[in-house]
Amino acid sequence: MIETAHNQLEAEGQRKRRNALASFVVRLVKEKPLGTVGAIIVLLMLLTAIFANFIAPYHYADIHIKDPLLPPGGTYLLGTDSLGRDVFSRIIYGARLSLYVGLSATLINVILASLIGIPSGYIGGKYDLIVQRMVDALMSIPVLILLITIMSLVGSGVIQVIVVLGVVGSFGLSRLVRSATIAIRENVYFDAARAVGAPTWRVILRHALPNIMPILVITFSIGVAGAILAEASLSFLGVGIPPPYPSWGRMLSLEGRRYMYEAPWLAIWPGVALTTAIYGLNIFGDAVRDLLDPRLRGGAGRFSRATKKSKKAGKTRAEAIELVKIDE
Repeated sequence: MIETAHNQLEAEGQRKRRNALASFVVRLVKEKPLGTVGAIIVLLMLLTAIFANFIAPYHYADIHIKDPLLPPGGTYLLGTDSLGRDVFSRIIYGARLSLYVGLSATLINVILASLIGIPSGYIGGKYDLIVQRMVDALMSIPVLILLITIMSLVGSGVIQVIVVLGVVGSFGLSRLVRSATIAIRENVYFDAARAVGAPTWRVILRHALPNIMPILVITFSIGVAGAILAEASLSFLGVGIPPPYPSWGRMLSLEGRRYMYEAPWLAIWPGVALTTAIYGLNIFGDAVRDLLDPRLRGGAGRFSRATKKSKKAGKTRAEAIELVKIDE
């Protein structure tokens, strides 16, 4: 009996999770058309990154000495660079590299921000004062200068870029996590947990972290685009991911800038890929924020059906009030 009840509860929990996901997708399609476009772009980018080996006609490092700087068309869909490498294949593999860096750096970012911000906001006092003054000192340095300085010290590479972006980006996010923790720490369930003698780490893990998880999810969805753009900026400046890895930023910096007039497609296509990816991630992240943040529910924007319904309901209530006044 106990095992049967446990299985039923587990099945009910799985069904609720599926219903929550389906409800989120339905709301995204109905209330956020631009967010749906962004979700499609992100999905296509994800599939491109996963199946890059099957989509790309060549490997990103394959050199065709006889075909340098060929324009788009024919054998090479988007042309070739000065070494005869297929630009289309390099952009396909670049999507994999950009998502790998963006997701990994943002994950590190959120984890470190939680480790800094949640204890700081919950414990408060001198601990909060010391931690926040250290964060203020680090945030006073311009981010790009700090990134360039650290990358110059540790050297260029994929792992180095991920770690540096994840660590540096966590400082500013920790302030947001701290504010969210301060906003909930005076709730009754925190007092109840402290009253029964729960240690600080348990209160943080069991009560603080789950209650700010929507904010962390929203921040993660928005932060991926920023991490990809930061990686492209570092690679463009020559301190990011080294060749022959097909970073979109390095493609713009080396081949694109060098042959800007002779072969403009070397700058156009990486720029289009980077712009499309950042645009899709940003509008999808904004849609996720609007749908998951309880403070923003109901304020869904100009394209929302919910907004139209609320306006109609408001108009109906106003008409009813007018009728009551007339009767009086």
